Amino acid sequence: MPKLCVLAGDGIGQEVIPAAVEVLQAVIPDLEVITAEAGWECFMKYGTSLPEESLEAVRICGAGLFGAVSSPSYRVEGYRSTILTLRQELGLYANIRPVRSWPTVSPGNDVDMIIVRENSEGLYSGRERSDGETAIAERVITREASQRIAARALELARNLGRERLTIVHKANVLPLSDGLFRDCVREMVENSAAKNGFAFVVDELLIDVAALKLLAQPELFDMIITTNLFGDILSDAASYWGGGLGMAPSVNWGDAVAIAEPVHGSAPDIAGKGIANPIAAILSAALLARLVWQNKMAAERIESAVFDTLASNIDLSAGTAAITEAILKRL
Repeated sequence: MPKLCVLAGDGIGQEVIPAAVEVLQAVIPDLEVITAEAGWECFMKYGTSLPEESLEAVRICGAGLFGAVSSPSYRVEGYRSTILTLRQELGLYANIRPVRSWPTVSPGNDVDMIIVRENSEGLYSGRERSDGETAIAERVITREASQRIAARALELARNLGRERLTIVHKANVLPLSDGLFRDCVREMVENSAAKNGFAFVVDELLIDVAALKLLAQPELFDMIITTNLFGDILSDAASYWGGGLGMAPSVNWGDAVAIAEPVHGSAPDIAGKGIANPIAAILSAALLARLVWQNKMAAERIESAVFDTLASNIDLSAGTAAITEAILKRL
């Protein structure tokens, strides 16, 4: 029986995550759900944005659904980003962002890509220093992490029937760091082909060229693998083809735990009004079903219901409850 730890967080997370759970339970009736606290409001209550009890709950379940966090715009002593803490403490080294065309909200009809982002190092390694005159951030690329993310991308490609992998890097300017990343991915692909007989087209693009092609010809991409910062930027830009950040699902995935999260923020300006669009959270829940619980049927039912709901020209300003009900009726 699958288990899910729900961390709704702040703002509209408190509205869209319960909607996603309701949809999940409609297609997986035996889903065991527990709740845990996390986020800015949690920090204000307990002095931590992610209590150890919440971390342990996610570990026990093996899967989490995270909403959003209202982080302060100024330095607060003792405060750590909730999602970064989750990624670090739970070893969530892969960030998976599918982008596809949806009826009425997408500007194109032929986009269907997955962006696999290394989630643990790169320029987000946290190694910064400053003397007040010069600030330095270290960009860390290791063989271990590069091979690990390549292995996850290959696993996804096999399971999802993907045919082409594009390595995005900047090895012409960063030959040691990005060169190591690129070479590790290519080595893993070659080893997999020799060992398992699974082979597909592998190409590579410089990050600036990839960004241009993502805007001009997104239908050419099947699966992209890249480093942390590049993946962060490319996946946000690519979300345009799926209806924008408000429609974008994702999953942070490690070896033992996965946490799905809608990409949008906590939107405090509309929180509590019941007007938030829950589709990104619902599609994030579908990712857990497909990738983590390997319940393809449940994932396809959810995604088909979302597709049909959008195709019906539903007013996305109708409110969280109305959109959720429309999706539930089409399951």
